[in-house]
Amino acid sequence: MIIRNGRVFLQETGFTDISVGTEGDCITALGSGNGQELDASGKYVLPGFVDIHMHGANNADFCDGTREALSTIGLYEAQQGVTSFLGTCMATYRDVLLKAFTAAGEFIENPEPDAAVMRGINMEGPFLSKEKRGAHIEECCIPFDKGWYDELRAACRDHVLIFDICPEYEGAMEAIRDISKYATVSLAHSSADYDLGKQAYEAGATHLTHIFNAMMPFNHRKPGLIGAALDYADQVEMICDGIHLHPSVLRTIFRLMGKDERVCIISDSMRAAGLSDGVYELGGQTVFVKDGKATLEDGTIAGAAICQSEAFRRLVSFGVPLEQAVIAATHTPARAIHMDHEIGSIAPGLRADFTILNDDLTVYAVVLGGKQIR
Repeated sequence: MIIRNGRVFLQETGFTDISVGTEGDCITALGSGNGQELDASGKYVLPGFVDIHMHGANNADFCDGTREALSTIGLYEAQQGVTSFLGTCMATYRDVLLKAFTAAGEFIENPEPDAAVMRGINMEGPFLSKEKRGAHIEECCIPFDKGWYDELRAACRDHVLIFDICPEYEGAMEAIRDISKYATVSLAHSSADYDLGKQAYEAGATHLTHIFNAMMPFNHRKPGLIGAALDYADQVEMICDGIHLHPSVLRTIFRLMGKDERVCIISDSMRAAGLSDGVYELGGQTVFVKDGKATLEDGTIAGAAICQSEAFRRLVSFGVPLEQAVIAATHTPARAIHMDHEIGSIAPGLRADFTILNDDLTVYAVVLGGKQIR
């Protein structure tokens, strides 16, 4: 395949008028190519979006624990321009998690054709603070349990790529030191102060789960986990639907961290993504979606009802520079899970995943592993 006439986003130079050639599922050349032509005149040619924190979409959820649910999510995401994602669990009941991790391991190793590739698991629960649990079930938020963690890791065939933990519970630092040797450790759902956050980053954590949400607020005398992440985290996640965070906060974090490529756009989407307002479920709890906002009955925000490509469009409309938004939706999340050698950029040798956008940033075409699927 050769993609011609588009404004191609290259990591080093930004948008460049150049052709991209592919062979099989691999990018082979910039400026030349053979085979099927895809005319991208007047379009933006981006790497496929990479969403490293999403629970579900199109009335399916990771914790449904079935191949059908994971296929539904992957097929929907691919049509929206998300070509790689991590299935993300909730803090929920043991039988639910064990079923979900078992199904995920099989699905990762036997992917669905024409679906976004589930690269691994983001283990958001269950080792979270009850006080900062957000939409997670209180009784299912527990201190780190190595036996339970090892059982889940074995069930999914060692495909946990992000491990989330609150650092204040006993045993957390030892877990961070151990697990950070082979997976990305993210601090999450925590009441930790700055000093404890710093200690966790020094122990091996490198990531922060949905900055500002489910943690102590940033205060000029008590900067908390947010301040520690600003100083020490390699990457922070941001939910960019304009509901979880005010647009001014999104712009501020990009001014602080965007040029250093330390921000990951995530959707944190739940099963309502792609559907209309209504009553849904997340992690065993009823969720009400009204005017696009998902909440529990008590008003707690319960994930997002949009996919990452829509979050990307909103972020740019809020005033974040397009080039920074592209990197935050592609290269930085790929780097966060140590897969930037394969996905997240457009360069020879990398996987041929492309999201091609119109001027209004809506999806025009999607190429997945060298095959046009939309």
